[in-house]
Amino acid sequence: MESAFGGFSEEQFQNACDELQQFGRVGNDWELLMEHEGFKIYRRLDETGLYAYKVFGILDDCPPAVLADIYMDLDYRKQWDQYVKELYENEYNGETVVYWQVKYPFPMSNRDYIYIRQRRDLDMDGQKIHVVLAQSTSVPQIPERSGVVRVNQYKQSLVIKSDGKKGSKVFIYYFDNPGGQIPSWLINWVAKNGVPNFLKDMAKACQKYHEKT
Repeated sequence: MESAFGGFSEEQFQNACDELQQFGRVGNDWELLMEHEGFKIYRRLDETGLYAYKVFGILDDCPPAVLADIYMDLDYRKQWDQYVKELYENEYNGETVVYWQVKYPFPMSNRDYIYIRQRRDLDMDGQKIHVVLAQSTSVPQIPERSGVVRVNQYKQSLVIKSDGKKGSKVFIYYFDNPGGQIPSWLINWVAKNGVPNFLKDMAKACQKYHEKT
């Protein structure tokens, strides 16, 4: 299918939207990794030998539109995400690209990402659903840096809708290949703690967003 909207197709947006509509109903090839405080994290072994993850959960008292705005607001993320070393977006060859460097614990090298992303607000049966797609890309104007490992395989989907109250139902698909020698304890920690903690931090940021604006 021909790509649109920043390199993403209509079908990709629709597929991400469908995941949230099913909310937790995954195929047999996905295994439940953990369930904690309203979040379920599933994983599946990718053809690269790494795991892809699906996350389903509810963030109370965090309206969908605000949550989507926070996720797109890179300057604000630098205030609440402690793992951000550097984060900005710029236009290259007519396309908006995000540069993101992530802090890794010593003695491991930081990782950096170059990716495109696109947000669309869809109407499904009268209900607004916010979809953000992101995928790694290559930009010659942003060369690799000494001491930082470039992540060349990265893909993420974020889908948000109302939980029927004051909060949001959330779906996340996530895959990346961090490269280098990553110890298994860190991979397991990120899977079991990193994503839920990120969502909790984003929920806290949601409560303070009105102060920023």
